[in-house]
Amino acid sequence: MLTNYIKIAWRNLVRNKVYASINVLGLALSLTCGILIFTLVAYHYGVDRFHTNADRIYRVVMETNHEGISHSSGVYSPLGRVIRDEQTFAEKTARVLSIGEAVIGVTTAGKIDKYHPDVAFAESDLFSILDFPLLQGDARTALTAPNTAILTERMAQKFFGTANPMGKTFRFDNRMDFTVTGVLRDLPANTDRREEIYLSFANAKQFDDYFNEENWGNYSASLQVFTLLKPTTSVATAEAALASVMKKYVTDASNKHNVLKLQPIADMHLNTDYSGRIDKTNLWVLSLIGFLLIVVACVNFINLATAQALKRAKEIGVRKVLGSRPAQLFWQFMAETGLISVLATLLALGVAGLALPLLSQLLQINLSLNLFSDFRLPLFLLLSTVLVTFLSGAYPGLVLAGFRPVLALSGRLAQRHIGGFPLRRVLVVGQLALSQLLIIGTIVITNQMRYARQADMGFTKEGVVMLPLPVQDNAKMSTLKSQFLQLAGVEKVSFCYQAPADLGINATTIRLAGRAEDEKFLIVTKDADEAYIPTFGLTLLAGRNIVHSDTTNEYVLNEVALKSLNLKSPQEAIGTIMYTSKGKRKGPIVGVMKDFHNGSFRQSIPPICIRANLGAYQACAIRLNTSTLRTSLPAMEKIWTATFPEFIYSYQFLDQRIANFYALDELMLTLLGVFALIAIFIGCLGLFGLVSFMVAQKTKEIGVRKVLGASVPSILWLFGQEFVRLTLVAIVIASPIAWYAMNQWLQGFTYKIDIAWWMFALSGLLALGIALLTVSFQSVKAALMNPVKSLRSE
Repeated sequence: MLTNYIKIAWRNLVRNKVYASINVLGLALSLTCGILIFTLVAYHYGVDRFHTNADRIYRVVMETNHEGISHSSGVYSPLGRVIRDEQTFAEKTARVLSIGEAVIGVTTAGKIDKYHPDVAFAESDLFSILDFPLLQGDARTALTAPNTAILTERMAQKFFGTANPMGKTFRFDNRMDFTVTGVLRDLPANTDRREEIYLSFANAKQFDDYFNEENWGNYSASLQVFTLLKPTTSVATAEAALASVMKKYVTDASNKHNVLKLQPIADMHLNTDYSGRIDKTNLWVLSLIGFLLIVVACVNFINLATAQALKRAKEIGVRKVLGSRPAQLFWQFMAETGLISVLATLLALGVAGLALPLLSQLLQINLSLNLFSDFRLPLFLLLSTVLVTFLSGAYPGLVLAGFRPVLALSGRLAQRHIGGFPLRRVLVVGQLALSQLLIIGTIVITNQMRYARQADMGFTKEGVVMLPLPVQDNAKMSTLKSQFLQLAGVEKVSFCYQAPADLGINATTIRLAGRAEDEKFLIVTKDADEAYIPTFGLTLLAGRNIVHSDTTNEYVLNEVALKSLNLKSPQEAIGTIMYTSKGKRKGPIVGVMKDFHNGSFRQSIPPICIRANLGAYQACAIRLNTSTLRTSLPAMEKIWTATFPEFIYSYQFLDQRIANFYALDELMLTLLGVFALIAIFIGCLGLFGLVSFMVAQKTKEIGVRKVLGASVPSILWLFGQEFVRLTLVAIVIASPIAWYAMNQWLQGFTYKIDIAWWMFALSGLLALGIALLTVSFQSVKAALMNPVKSLRSE
């Protein structure tokens, strides 16, 4: 029986090639999106969940409750040691200090090869907490001694070839030598830890005194603490112990609002509050879009199947006269639907396989279709195929099986016998509404991203190049600056810690002379020389620029800092003595500058000060005439390389760095745009199905109208008015939903656009235009049909 069903189903599909092709294409497109989204969501939910004790592994994070809630994935430098030495809730605790890319020098046969990998300082217990097994060396002791290091297998081979790396040495940052004491198995793709070199944490202070064992006043997002709780310890117990640590060691008023919390390792990747890579909400939105695209494709199938029902009426009538039961006819149609679903799934799998490398490149992650190594994808494909088969085939199958043979054979089937317009109208309105939602979402996000790129940030970002400053050598810095300024096209040069807007920030305590204690907020510091303000085009509102000196301190504050300090005017601030860095630095306020954005538009502008701080500069900012870039950039590289021959040259334009603030939003915009196009295309197939149904029903009516003198435009409007009404209904339904959804998304931005009426109007016009173009083919064909032929066919 099953074989017979499949044979007949195949013959029907071959006989109706256009019908079958449209259905297979629509379902394949939606299933392709479903497979890609499923693979993406499965990847993100699988990051760092493979560790044996993942349910007991936590990262200690910081939450600050003062004038709003802020979050930090970093903590105080001594915290990990105190937890290990003084607390009993943890089985293991380890600190890790991620420093990003660093220069590594490896000497081979008298030649020094330089590399630029990601590096971190870590304690040995990190490899007892996380499942990163060592192929060589002892994980418990490999990083205990100073100047020891662990490399991944890939990095060891890159540095030392086929030779045994154990005991080999390399130079870090051109100032410290390390000996390899362990080789780590290459890191899996589903972890956020990307460092391939781990150095002994005993050298962290030598690298930067900021990370000393007494610094309870400052914390950095780059220093993190991981802990493995004892099986009997609850999170509440551990957090209570952390509160006691804060009470004992943190005494500054500015830090009293900080609370230590435990973040599960499974939450790290999905929590953007603590520097996660993607938010769960985005994954849920993508999953919902994928599901709705599949539903829309099923709706298309129903529309096309019911539009074809009249053509199959006599076939069904003959089958019933010959003894076929309704159940047999139902399952016959389900077999056809199942065959289409299987073909669509196979096609979708092939297209997804071709598209996945492009998606991986776009997302900069390693995605793959693990059909045989991961049971979840085959299960998803099986369930999707079954779901699509029943969603698509059940209703048309019941309609066909319910035909009365007398009516079917006599050609007297009416609209009510195959399911009238109301259901199809509802289905098409749903399709159009989904397209509207995606179009409006794309328009709003596009405009917010354009606003973020083009809005005035309060400083000059175009034509500014950021170079690394690897060595704090006054003589070299002076020579470098002088040589840069001699180049044609170089307008300004400044040494600084970072640009006005940067992903990472430095903040410290602040107190005005005459006030008893530090303020309850921290002030963001921009350590820089006197050329910083003119190089970045910052605007002074009052006073003057700082004077660069290694003996005196001076400060320029922004407007937010004045308000936070309750200073009524710039004149009141200028000349006031200010203390920063726990009172270690003292100097007068010499100027007030206009506010500028310190980060993305998601964040409010914090209190900021500019101060000179020799020894803290890590970057060289160069403002260029953009017309001379072709000659200026190579000349800059030549000068920089001659000044720092032992380091690796790199540069980045400031506007490119700022664009990275919105990388995740741009990614969601790209995906949303692609899915919107696919939804529109699938929706067009649905409209094609409905107009096909209408033409089949109105063939005789069109012939009569033409005989009575109806014009072609009037007949076109006969079809067009139906779809205009449906589109308008979809716009009315989708607009408030889209407004609410996009308004919620915009709440994540402190500085944002207003959702304007024209966005909905533009989306509606696009939908109307696409709908009318889609139905025009069938409607024009029907309007131009010879009335003699159409009447004779009846």
